Amino acid sequence: MGDLLEFYGRECGPCKKMAVLVKQLENESGVKVDKLEVWHDAKNQEMMMRYAEGRCMSVPFFFNKKTEEYICGEADYERLKKWAGVG
Repeated sequence: MGDLLEFYGRECGPCKKMAVLVKQLENESGVKVDKLEVWHDAKNQEMMMRYAEGRCMSVPFFFNKKTEEYICGEADYERLKKWAGVG
C-alpha cells in the first residue's frame, strides 16, 4: 500500500464525484491513490478510523501517510493535487 489513501463508500454520491478527479490525478501525474471501501469492509473501516480520528468522520476521506495532510469530504482538483504533493 502506498502513501496516498482514499476511503470511500460504494454508494456515496460525493465519493463518486471525487472518483473522477482521482482518476484524472492518477492519469495526469502518475501517482497512485489506494482506494479503500469502508461501508462494506470492516477492515478498511477500522483503518480509516485510525487515520481519521480527530480529523474526519465521513467519506470521502483522503490521507497522505507521508505528509499527514488530509481532505475530509469533497475538494476541487487543485486541492487534490496539493494533497497528493503534485500541485
